[in-house]
Amino acid sequence: MEVQEPFDIEIADVVYSIFPDETDTYTVFKDGKEYVQLIKDTDTLWLKLNPESGLPMFGMDEEINLIGAEISKYLQ
Repeated sequence: MEVQEPFDIEIADVVYSIFPDETDTYTVFKDGKEYVQLIKDTDTLWLKLNPESGLPMFGMDEEINLIGAEISKYLQ
């Protein structure tokens, strides 16, 4: 699998810089600072990774799903 280049997405005038890590895992930067790491769970559900343990944190997070949806759109 080829290494993906970082890319930017925009949601409601907020620019997020997306850095692909491993398969379906991304580090997201907001305002120039590391913001969150997320992982694709299903086609429509994305999970935030716990910054301490790196384990997925289950629970609905609208912003995470919006970011994930934009990542999916970008990659298609």
